Amino acid sequence: MRLAIVGATGMVGRVMMKVLEERKFPVNELVPVASEKSAGQEVIFNKQSWKVVTVNEALEKKPHIALFSAGGDVSRKWAELFCKNGCVVIDNSSAWRMEEHVPLIVPEINADTIKASHRLISNPNCSTIQMVLVLAPLHREYGIKRIIVSTYQSVTGTGVKAVEQLNNERAGIKGEMAYSLPIDLNCIPQCDDFTSGGYTKEEMKLVNETRKILENPNIAITSTAVRVPVLGGHSESVNVTFEKDFEIGKVRELLNGSPGVIVTDNPQENIYPMPLTAEGRDDVFVGRIRRDMSADNSLNMWIVADNLRKGAATNAVQIAGYMLDKNLI
Repeated sequence: MRLAIVGATGMVGRVMMKVLEERKFPVNELVPVASEKSAGQEVIFNKQSWKVVTVNEALEKKPHIALFSAGGDVSRKWAELFCKNGCVVIDNSSAWRMEEHVPLIVPEINADTIKASHRLISNPNCSTIQMVLVLAPLHREYGIKRIIVSTYQSVTGTGVKAVEQLNNERAGIKGEMAYSLPIDLNCIPQCDDFTSGGYTKEEMKLVNETRKILENPNIAITSTAVRVPVLGGHSESVNVTFEKDFEIGKVRELLNGSPGVIVTDNPQENIYPMPLTAEGRDDVFVGRIRRDMSADNSLNMWIVADNLRKGAATNAVQIAGYMLDKNLI
């Protein structure tokens, strides 16, 4: 098994290597890929040192699987070339997610839609993954009419430069700015660029990807994405209106029985999901589960997950593992 990680020196790429090790994924040869500036560096994987190569060099090695996490431009340019070379590409960027012929996969929800003919698979946006993992079992039971979501997103979602900006600001050091505004002791109501409609691209990803994964283009969704001075993961306040009424006890039962979801909900004891406790874990945590008393058939929830793991690296590795188990690779 020859496995390439395109973007191996980035934050998600490094977590991908960690998750592959933890899950004992059967990698005989790792092909770590980065920009020409980083080529020649070495990374440690499975207690071995592996030389970082360029994308061209990786293509020549004909990997069986390539996990892409180097941005949309790189994925658009190279992903299909790897596929034509006999490789299965699992792409973490937004480049291919809304293409009709490309499956958008959260394994616990829709891995069974992957076919042997699929050589290019998309990993959803980090915020989308954690939300739909909680919503999917409820959608199957009650039918979702509308979602209102506000996200509180970690600086790790932007990358290492954003983490450095936060740390520099806390230490009183002037340095390179990943954001045009201060992030320490602040909230920035903008994740990604704004579109002509006044929503950011991140907010529209939540709308469009959720509809595709839940296979319902008619779900009404509105979102607001906020960057917060946090490292451990993304948090979401989610309000859902269903077609049918529900009982809170049944909602808890459904969520408790859902793979990858952990109900953490005892507010009287100050027990609820937080980035501090989600960091480094692969599960999605849900709490503050309560009926919305202002609207019929409506529910409030608070959802938290480590955006580098289940929101990116772990989900991609899970997809690769599923395809391997089902002899689709």
